[in-house]
Amino acid sequence: MPVLLNPDRAPTLSELLRAIPGGLVQKIVPGTDQWENPRIAGIGSLVNAGPNEISFIVHPKYLDQLALTQACAVIVLPEIDAQLASCTSTQSFARVVCKHPYLLYARIAQWFEWARQSARETTIHPTAVVDPTAVLAKSVTVGPHVVIGPRCKIDAMSVISAGCVIGADVEIGASSVLHPRVSIYDGVKLGARAIIHSGAVLGADGFGFAPDPTLARGAWGKIPQLGSLIIGNDVEIGANTTVDRGALENTILEDGVKLDNQIMIGHNCHIGAHTAMAACVGVAGSTKIGSRCTIGGASMISGHLTIGDDVHVSGGTAITSNVTKPGRYTGVFPFAEHIEWQKNAAVLQQLSTLRKRLRKLEKE
Repeated sequence: MPVLLNPDRAPTLSELLRAIPGGLVQKIVPGTDQWENPRIAGIGSLVNAGPNEISFIVHPKYLDQLALTQACAVIVLPEIDAQLASCTSTQSFARVVCKHPYLLYARIAQWFEWARQSARETTIHPTAVVDPTAVLAKSVTVGPHVVIGPRCKIDAMSVISAGCVIGADVEIGASSVLHPRVSIYDGVKLGARAIIHSGAVLGADGFGFAPDPTLARGAWGKIPQLGSLIIGNDVEIGANTTVDRGALENTILEDGVKLDNQIMIGHNCHIGAHTAMAACVGVAGSTKIGSRCTIGGASMISGHLTIGDDVHVSGGTAITSNVTKPGRYTGVFPFAEHIEWQKNAAVLQQLSTLRKRLRKLEKE
């Protein structure tokens, strides 16, 4: 990976680690053949890191690569640190001891991304259409053929890629990235550090219609969707995923929600913090899903349900009633050869009749 910052202006190792949240670092062991507090200009793998970069090791099987690394600092597990401390050979790199080296690496990479983005100036492509009442902070990037509506507010270091359409009164938090062709309807609020992939539609009308026999037999009258969509911080939404606005109340995605591609979230839903959904999940309107849940791919969740915290739904499962107890839930009938499946299905269709006959026999 290339050096990300000019080494002369890069933070020292101690400055960089102080800027990383979470208290992940246990201790720092200075290298023996270099200055104690090197400047860190980038991050790289053990094999490819340069003398101004930090690297990491997550397993002892990579110790042979560690012996050859040119990195000036390496994030290591406590057990690897103990192993290195007992060696008679010296290490030129500083050791950053951490129980979660991969997580610390991720947060350092996030810091470098923030540093790189914050150094930018605001750039607006000449083909973009930005309403004069919109407020764009420093270092916002706006790509070709973007449309930004009245009174929008876009915070620092955000990227609005080609072809995005942002309606009136939309708010987008700092360091958010909208990939090409994202559509955000009026009044949607998007938190900081959001990642919205191509083709996502946020805040479209919910599927609300009332029977209207005054028009025609079987006709429907549209119910205006007067609520909005509120999305928290650190949310990622996959390609071609749609999240509808509320009818009266708001649809809400709390902090840290992760949605895969081609998911449908209906109007007035409330998705708790750090819940993750795999591709092709469908959640009907007015459903409340708790925090830290996982919903497997192609699962279907009926409307007006409540699903508690820490519920894990297997792929392809249909949830049709409330789930209040944490745990894993599966409703997928195992596949079989078609002729065997037909026989089993025929038996299942008779279960209600068999149950009635069994109860009658028990009474007799």
